[in-house]
Amino acid sequence: MAFVQLEGLGKRYGEIDAVVATNLSVEKGEFVSLLGPSGCGKTTTLQMIAGFVEVSSGRIVLDGRDITHAKPASRGLGVVFQSYALFPHMTVKDNVAFGLRMRKVANGELQQRVDRVLKLVRLNQHAERYPRELSGGQRQRVALARALVIEPPVLLLDEPLSNLDANLREEMQFEIRRIQREVGITTLMVTHDQSEALSISDRVVVMQAGRITQIDAPYTLYEHPRTEFISGFVGKANLLPGERDGAGVVQVRSGGELILSLRPEKIDLRDKGQGRLQGNIVSRFFLGSQWLYGVSTTLGELSVVRRNDGSAPLTEGTAVGLDWDATLLRVLSVDEVPA
Repeated sequence: MAFVQLEGLGKRYGEIDAVVATNLSVEKGEFVSLLGPSGCGKTTTLQMIAGFVEVSSGRIVLDGRDITHAKPASRGLGVVFQSYALFPHMTVKDNVAFGLRMRKVANGELQQRVDRVLKLVRLNQHAERYPRELSGGQRQRVALARALVIEPPVLLLDEPLSNLDANLREEMQFEIRRIQREVGITTLMVTHDQSEALSISDRVVVMQAGRITQIDAPYTLYEHPRTEFISGFVGKANLLPGERDGAGVVQVRSGGELILSLRPEKIDLRDKGQGRLQGNIVSRFFLGSQWLYGVSTTLGELSVVRRNDGSAPLTEGTAVGLDWDATLLRVLSVDEVPA
């Protein structure tokens, strides 16, 4: 049996199903992200695991023990909230030690565990500072240390990076993953940011309207999305009409009954008259390492990403050809749940 098991887990508020019959198995030491837009049920799922929200149906099993109706404190899980919830009047060291004091851990062991976890998160030099004296990233690491010091079986992260600016958020993604791997702790993270989920997770669980729609490794999820919703939510995608030829090979075809997904970076820009499709550049956006072009075609406007190789960008109005490897086209299923 998996280390964490959700079996038909559901939450209903009156006539509204926030989470519907969710099944999920998480192995020991695995890092799993729950990904989806606001209102999809991901945070409610995490809160049910933590014990902060009562379960309406199904059950939660942790290492073979049914914890569905156990009190939050008895579950012994480590939780990092979006707001960090640090005590402003306590030093870093005292914030981290709080959970151990509540558990009446002997002072000698308490000091050793606090010192060890502060070194793990690289804050041992800031032990006597107060939260107001720390940067956003440092406060986030204090919250992480406080969750880890109790040595929980599972770490739950609720949008842990949402309060950080873009550069620091990217840095902290990899810091969280480093710490998780070093400790080897089973981790579930809630996020609406697909780049966070893809960059540091072992598996990503996409949720939509209270239901799980796909569970896969990040690369598989990005390269083989199952539905139109997933294709557009996990990265950018061009949706094209298509059909299968006599040999069963998928191809783009105006009026085709299939919905095909083609990632912008998988399209090559060619000289006018070359490629599979002709178009004109109608917009361009500089993204630093890349250029994002909007290209008007007979199939609608397509997005094309081109690496910034230092050469002059194409100008708006330029006639171009578009080409792609047909094996990169993905056939999508109709969305199974309402958006």
